[in-house]
Amino acid sequence: MVHAYPPPGRRRLITIFVMAAAVMNVIDTTIANVALPHMQGTTSASREEITWVLTSYIVSAAIFTPLTGWLATRYGRKKLLLVSIVGFTAASGLCGMADTLAQLILFRLLQGVFGSSLLPMSQATLLDINAPENHGQAMAVVGLAAVMGPLLGPLAGGYITDSFSWRWVFYINLPIGAFTFAGLWVFLEETVPDTAARLDWIGFGLLALGLAALQLVLDRGQTLDWFDSTEFCIEVVLALAGFYLFTVHVATTRHAPFVSMTIFRDRNFVIATLLGFALGILIYGAMALIPMMLQTLLFYPTLRVGLVMAPRGLGTLVSTLLVGRLINRIDPRILVSIGLAITGLSMAIMSDLSLAADSRLIILSGIVQGLGASSIFVPLATMTFATLPAASRNEGSALSTLIRNMGASVGIAGMEALTYRNAATVQSRLTETLTPDNPLLRYAMPALRWNSPAALDRLEMSVQRQAMMVSYIDAFWLLFLIGMLAAPCVFLLRRPRRLRSGPRELAELH
Repeated sequence: MVHAYPPPGRRRLITIFVMAAAVMNVIDTTIANVALPHMQGTTSASREEITWVLTSYIVSAAIFTPLTGWLATRYGRKKLLLVSIVGFTAASGLCGMADTLAQLILFRLLQGVFGSSLLPMSQATLLDINAPENHGQAMAVVGLAAVMGPLLGPLAGGYITDSFSWRWVFYINLPIGAFTFAGLWVFLEETVPDTAARLDWIGFGLLALGLAALQLVLDRGQTLDWFDSTEFCIEVVLALAGFYLFTVHVATTRHAPFVSMTIFRDRNFVIATLLGFALGILIYGAMALIPMMLQTLLFYPTLRVGLVMAPRGLGTLVSTLLVGRLINRIDPRILVSIGLAITGLSMAIMSDLSLAADSRLIILSGIVQGLGASSIFVPLATMTFATLPAASRNEGSALSTLIRNMGASVGIAGMEALTYRNAATVQSRLTETLTPDNPLLRYAMPALRWNSPAALDRLEMSVQRQAMMVSYIDAFWLLFLIGMLAAPCVFLLRRPRRLRSGPRELAELH
């Protein structure tokens, strides 16, 4: 079948505007990270509560991402993208005007709802406007957006917050949204809508219930002291029930299910999607920990946090461009495995931090993580869709983005909870040794006066900082182990025939 692709000039313009929408969406996942302490002060939120600004956006995007496949089929991809851009831009403006934590979380939820379709539909659009032999390069462009977004987000957030205020972290989306809307409205062709397409509302409701309850489990667990809380137990039951009933429903319904089970028969799609979940934990878990650590423990100003984390983009840019050229020459499984190992290694580098460390170690770790993360995304995305039928791309893009977003949500909420809980345990153990008859303490602090409240306050603050640093280091070691354990799992993937074929064979596949 002959496929009419847009001419090169139009294709480049579509790529620019589609990627602008994707980058705007992805950057908003992390651009607020470095501004969290400022938001915390404005909204009078606790340390645990302020992270909801991050996770509320991710979980709402995760809930509505599977819906994008049906929306694109039912109403057309162009119409979906334009409506999403308008809604996302408007929600960004509302976030900038928020005065309370409740308002900020509500508007971030709206951001996630409208932003959920931007990345998967951008990915599906690039696949459709490029010939099969160029899918590797197309996925490299998507990978650049997906990886550069979270890496450049802290730099942009640090500069904007330091130069203006945290509100401009959201206001910056207004001109970008207008630019993207205008470009796609002019240059993007509409897909043929299927007005007969039906939505499985029961399946969508059960999946939304499971995802929302799971996020509450992750966000509220530490505050509620886990299973000692009735509310927490109810949320766990709702999460398990939602996922179980959803699975039963889509497997037994006679009508078109919300998620077609046939898509899970594609081995590469399933395994690659699970590896994307691990990638979400690795990237976003670290991105949530590092800015808070730099500001609260090492006392970095907001702008310096962004500057220290900016070199990650250098590694990302170099690796993404390189991998885009190598993907059809080297087994992509090797590239993904090496990328996971390198990303894990970057966390091992971070485990050498101390309260006296300078920024060189953080910069080195960032460059290494950028190299590793972008080495994963491009070949992994290509293998995810290489054996998937073209008719399943909308649904496949939505599902893979959903799973990766859930990995990001688990990474942020899980690492925050583990770090906070581990810090309390370490502080308790350190405090046990702080006695006047401890010879090591007398040697380290000979001028310490036990009858001085001010001196004891300084000692307590020092112990808290040491405990928190130990807790962060333990979290980095855990992320290192996740990367190392995921790396060999890549070889469970089959190398798709398409990646071994030349341009002529690739064209014949379509």
